[in-house]
Amino acid sequence: MPAAVPARVPWPAVMLHVVGIGADGWDVLPEPTRALVRSAEVVLGAPRQLGLLPEIANQRRTAWPSPLRERLPGLLADLAGELDRAAVVALASGDPLVAGIGSTLVELLGPESVTVHPAVSSVALARARLGWPAETVEVVRDPGTVVRHLAPGRRILVLSQDAATPTQVARALVGSGFGASGFTVLADLGAATESVRRSTAAAWTGDAPALHVLAVECAGGPAHGLLAGLPDDAFESDGQLTRRDPRAGALARLAPLPGNLLWDIGAGAGSVAIEWLRAHPTCRAVAVERVPERAARIARNAASLGVPALTVVTGAAPAALADLPAPDAVFVGGGASAPGVLDACWSALPRGGRLVAHGVTIETEAVLARAYGERGGELVRISVEHAAPLGGLTGFAPARTVTQWAVTKP
Repeated sequence: MPAAVPARVPWPAVMLHVVGIGADGWDVLPEPTRALVRSAEVVLGAPRQLGLLPEIANQRRTAWPSPLRERLPGLLADLAGELDRAAVVALASGDPLVAGIGSTLVELLGPESVTVHPAVSSVALARARLGWPAETVEVVRDPGTVVRHLAPGRRILVLSQDAATPTQVARALVGSGFGASGFTVLADLGAATESVRRSTAAAWTGDAPALHVLAVECAGGPAHGLLAGLPDDAFESDGQLTRRDPRAGALARLAPLPGNLLWDIGAGAGSVAIEWLRAHPTCRAVAVERVPERAARIARNAASLGVPALTVVTGAAPAALADLPAPDAVFVGGGASAPGVLDACWSALPRGGRLVAHGVTIETEAVLARAYGERGGELVRISVEHAAPLGGLTGFAPARTVTQWAVTKP
């Protein structure tokens, strides 16, 4: 399921200080920051970061739990029960609010309980080493989404997850036709052990140092455009696919907005949900598909097109919708004529929510016409013809006409 906003952890009237520390360690921290760390009764951090500190008598040091997102609220709740006026410091890499623990702590405790003391981020150090102005660079926090950002001449900084990340990204670039891209691993930035390794995506082999940033200078193609309407052959499909032109029309009416959640029901190849997610990095989507083979195919399509966060639910609507988080928009690509599907979608939508449903059969068209009569909106028939050989000449071959109902809930 798409990640829900976590509940706040009750926290006493004690400020938690998040201190950014670089690979260059303790000695380069400003003296006021070092004094803050020395005065702390409790210091939280990764083992590597805790190891950068000098010994401080009677100071309690605790490593982050694993898995972090699941166990961090429990750690903070336990700690809160022990605190009175004790100073608490959490160590972070560089700028704690650049894809760092600082963002998570603010989310869990609230900004009023957290003070952030940033150091220079690895992103800033990487740009400095490369001479890349900030406005020319895309920063990618999830290596699995890199292919969504590919375009000739584009510069990308990938915040790697581990030593194997460059190999993962290199394979994705080669598979997308961008194997000629410049590929630079900048490791241990700011430390005495700092290193730079240059390659191309196609030539990259081996692992990288665990602490690194990956810089990509895109070369190759073809690249997918930013607007809705990817070519049909961008998707693996058994024929159950919302085709390019009706899909573009559906997405225009679904109107993706940052942070919005889409239900894609009867998802087929997942094309509408995938393009919804490509519209903005914070968009969320659930694809509901009753056929297991198609559900597996949807997940593969999402990964290959750079949106691996797509949630795939195997099941038939409306039963499969019961436990889903409330959507901001719903697309019904298949099954609109099944009893209760449109009513369940309408009930789940908030005011201002958007619903788009497609049909290609007489039975579904009748259901959509009735819904249009009851709830208004737009009812459109989309007919597309493609040029194709006809004998020794060329003629237009019509695709199956799609009836589209689109409505915004008042």
